[in-house]
Amino acid sequence: MPELPEVETIRRQLAPHLEGRTILGVEILDPRWTRPHPPRAVEAGLRSRTVERLTRSGKYLVIGLSGGSYLLIHLRMTGALLLDPAQEPRHTRVRFELDAGHRLVYIDPRRFGTGHLLPDERARDAYLAARIGIEPLSPEFTTERLRLLARGRRAPVKAFLLDQRRVAGVGNIYADEALFRAKIHPLRAAGSLTRPQLARLRDAVEQALQAGIEAKGASIDDFRHIDGARGAFQDRFLIHLRAGEPCVRCGAIVRKIVVGGRGTYVCERCQRKPRPRLAPAGPGAPRAPRGG
Repeated sequence: MPELPEVETIRRQLAPHLEGRTILGVEILDPRWTRPHPPRAVEAGLRSRTVERLTRSGKYLVIGLSGGSYLLIHLRMTGALLLDPAQEPRHTRVRFELDAGHRLVYIDPRRFGTGHLLPDERARDAYLAARIGIEPLSPEFTTERLRLLARGRRAPVKAFLLDQRRVAGVGNIYADEALFRAKIHPLRAAGSLTRPQLARLRDAVEQALQAGIEAKGASIDDFRHIDGARGAFQDRFLIHLRAGEPCVRCGAIVRKIVVGGRGTYVCERCQRKPRPRLAPAGPGAPRAPRGG
């Protein structure tokens, strides 16, 4: 799934080509892309608009348009945007015809991606606020903010990082990479982390995301650049997908476990496994003897 670094890579690649361009026409071939809004209405709302600015919020690509409206695109699992493809790609779901003879194509084999046209900045902010939490590359992403978000949370820290309503943009790859850098086991309860551990985790999340951006994303399955090229971060993984291989830090064998239904990679020498919680004794259970 494209995560924050992949979406940021697409944004950086598209911005010089799209900003200032006028959308001459749009053809939405898959009505699921705009659900619950009808495709024809979205096509009409995009036609003749000029792309003023491309930004990103979490995993959303945010296209600011003339007239004050916004198109929010989420690539989900297998979505991709290709600029001026030489041939019609397979799984084309949306076509954008731009001025100066340019064309932008949205493809999505599994059809989970979405495109929502919002009328103004207020609607954009409300839409995002209901779906995503703090931006991890922003100044607001501090150790104290992370502590407040994690406080009282019994869920595993891996599941906590994947909760987009708390930390926006971190997915399976970068959660694994960040937890390994921070030396925190993915099954550790988020609310049990100490301040030093939270400080390490905050820094590790930022470092993992920045490394992914520098490598222009990870292409494991479907992620591609706007010209169809692949990212390179998959060649630089420290822990993700390395099950059965020696840990790059200590040499122990990397394990694959499941956390919150997601395949998770961990070195249990570097990332110490939490002790199991003892169930409270029920009525009539024998008490431990006092004293020595």
